[in-house]
Amino acid sequence: MLQPITTSGNTMLPTEATNLIAPAKKQYNIPLKYRKMENLHIVFWLFKDISWCMFWRPLGIAMIFPTLTISIIIAYRTRQFMSELCHNLAITVWITANSYWMISEFFHFDEKLVAPGITFKHLAIIPFSVGILILAFYYLYWKPQHKNALDSL
Repeated sequence: MLQPITTSGNTMLPTEATNLIAPAKKQYNIPLKYRKMENLHIVFWLFKDISWCMFWRPLGIAMIFPTLTISIIIAYRTRQFMSELCHNLAITVWITANSYWMISEFFHFDEKLVAPGITFKHLAIIPFSVGILILAFYYLYWKPQHKNALDSL
């Protein structure tokens, strides 16, 4: 049997007392319906990348739409939390870059030159760089300015 503890004139059980001593830190929890969508998103993403690896052009191209669409929906649904928004936007531009690169290989224009020493495949660096810039904004500017913001990280 738990013995009551008395602190500051209040009597409580030990489990109640520990909640007072170490209050839980506020945090963002992903709702179950969002988590299910994220898990489905991973399935589509893996099918897209497996199709790329195996050079299954129709399936790879078809998987771009659900993968990219769900990543945009996830970013939109988590927009109230800057950490989630920035990371999900970075994922969206990563999928965009990855999809462009895949298409360039599927249609054999990846090695064609855009400029001396720069191929069409190299153009994927543009959305990849946008993703890095989004995360740099979050970690180097926004997060230091908003230390007390409720965030997932």
